[in-house]
Amino acid sequence: MIDVNELLEEAIRETENLNEDEVFLVKDLFKGYVWNRIPRKDRLLLGTLFLNYVNMMEGSIKAIEKTSSNQQRYKKIKS
Repeated sequence: MIDVNELLEEAIRETENLNEDEVFLVKDLFKGYVWNRIPRKDRLLLGTLFLNYVNMMEGSIKAIEKTSSNQQRYKKIKS
């Protein structure tokens, strides 16, 4: 069973590997096969939790526009 809170922590850790001004989706923070193994409902919850984290923290990640498929895009900014 996948714990969404553990996935959130993993996603947050992975943002440290991004370059400044890099634009990404939450799914980009996981290897393809790992992302595909996460149940859809958990992926949706993870996306919501990550957005809430970004909005609450004054960090180096900023939410920007959504894609045409309604996925939230983020940008790593100078902290």
